[in-house]
Amino acid sequence: MKKSRVAFGVLLGIGLLSACKTEEQSSAQDRPNIIFIMSDDHAYQAISAYSDHLIETPNIDRIAEMGMLFTQASVTNSICAPSRATILTGKHSHLNGKIDNHFPFDTTNVTFPQLFQEAGYQTAMFGKLHFGNNPKGFDQFKILPGQGSYYNPDFITKNEGRIQVEGYVTDIVTDMTLDWLEKERNPEDPFLLMYLHKSPHRPWLMAERHMEEFTKRTFPEPATLFDDYSGRTSPAAEAEMNILDHMGWSGDNKLKPEVLKQLGIADVGGYDTIRFINQIKRFTPSQAKNFKKYYDPISADFIEKYPKMTDEELMRWKYQRYMQDYLGTIKAVDENVGRLLDYLEANDLMENTIIVYTSDQGFYLGEHGWYDKRFVYDESFKTPLLVAWPGKVKPGTRSDALVQNLDFAQTFLEAAGIPASDEMQGESMIPLLTGNEDQWTRDAVYYHYYEYPAEHMVNRHYAIVTQDYKLIHYYFVEDEWELIDRKNDPMELKNVYNDPAYAEIKADLHQRLDGLREKYKDSNELSQGYINQLLEDAEAGKVWGINKERAEAIKQRRKEIESR
Repeated sequence: MKKSRVAFGVLLGIGLLSACKTEEQSSAQDRPNIIFIMSDDHAYQAISAYSDHLIETPNIDRIAEMGMLFTQASVTNSICAPSRATILTGKHSHLNGKIDNHFPFDTTNVTFPQLFQEAGYQTAMFGKLHFGNNPKGFDQFKILPGQGSYYNPDFITKNEGRIQVEGYVTDIVTDMTLDWLEKERNPEDPFLLMYLHKSPHRPWLMAERHMEEFTKRTFPEPATLFDDYSGRTSPAAEAEMNILDHMGWSGDNKLKPEVLKQLGIADVGGYDTIRFINQIKRFTPSQAKNFKKYYDPISADFIEKYPKMTDEELMRWKYQRYMQDYLGTIKAVDENVGRLLDYLEANDLMENTIIVYTSDQGFYLGEHGWYDKRFVYDESFKTPLLVAWPGKVKPGTRSDALVQNLDFAQTFLEAAGIPASDEMQGESMIPLLTGNEDQWTRDAVYYHYYEYPAEHMVNRHYAIVTQDYKLIHYYFVEDEWELIDRKNDPMELKNVYNDPAYAEIKADLHQRLDGLREKYKDSNELSQGYINQLLEDAEAGKVWGINKERAEAIKQRRKEIESR
């Protein structure tokens, strides 16, 4: 009798353990896979789900058709490495330490991939990280060093050291991603996959297969291409990102350096021709031949026309060259997103997978006469965001909610049932994605840009942004305020800060801005500390593009302003 009871107990115990194990396995399998797709500097204006006036992106649009498109998604700091640091940590730049491309990332930060890895997720990253050679929390990675190269790029890898791969970077990153899904992924466990494109970051080198089409296309001009900045504060006029004045003829627009010498055109910024040479020296003989086939005629045509061209005509010429190359790189991104989506569909991986498409920030495509990003004006402040999650997110929906890249970490963690770090400052977007908009309470977001003095010379500023207004404080070198009425001035051409009609609105926004700065633990003391350190580094020759003399001149200018 005793033996029977013991045997029964053992069997019961085994049965309970087996049931628990099965329940755990089932729970693990129910946790969603997450595929985070991010391009670099991909303007929302260049995704046809937002607007089809420049380019068709049918594969990226598939994500919007399967899920939700966010119309007011934004970043906390519109510049590459800081944006990525915010995404990984769920913390504003002033707390994660990566305020600009100069200051290092604080490696003591906890990143959300670390939390996923600890919770049993498989984790992998392929493509552009931009900072650090050993990303934390990843079972596998192959990342571009720094900005990376478009052709025959180098990669820093987890298991193979540094390697070079022949081909076009957008195709290669996708090959690596699909190879991991096919050969390394364990089908028994959920995964977090970060699929990160270099394109369409400057210097905009498109794939060979797209050169014939895009070097011959003409694109519509934005209404503000010839903006004279008269309606705003001085930082808009001071910025060095005007297409005519600051975009490189050679490194950006692909004119051969000898053409500049022949025509007596000065090298822009002292690095224009160097940028061109560094690009083409990576080509194989075949790639170089193909490049010459399509770009030599552009140089020849410019030589003929240049002597009679006005500044207005030169601006229009440079804009078209910019759009041809920039949008040409996006064509390859869209094709490769399609390759990934096709793989997921063919291998039954769509059903329990969250798919996100975004960019590390927006980009100016000629609006205000600009290229690049940095300002809190919409084209750089806003970023594309499309999220599909079959069975959870209703297909073809749109949200106008004020979400930020600050929110990605907590959104992914909640979806996976993983507790977020207490230091994270974002808000989970799950209520928005699952049709519970009434649970979303944010009515304003905070923005802070730091990289000044530096390339493009966009003054430091912080801002509060609501659905209707932007209140912006430029605090170094100049100390100026700007108020933008987003509804009545969608092109953001007029500062109404001193307009009496906005007095009550201005007062309310000032109060709310102070509240956001307190909430996110930002302060003037923190900002001044970063300024002091940057100027010290600049005087020591440690800041790219800012020499000791320029740093000293900026400090002197600031003293003169403070003494007024």
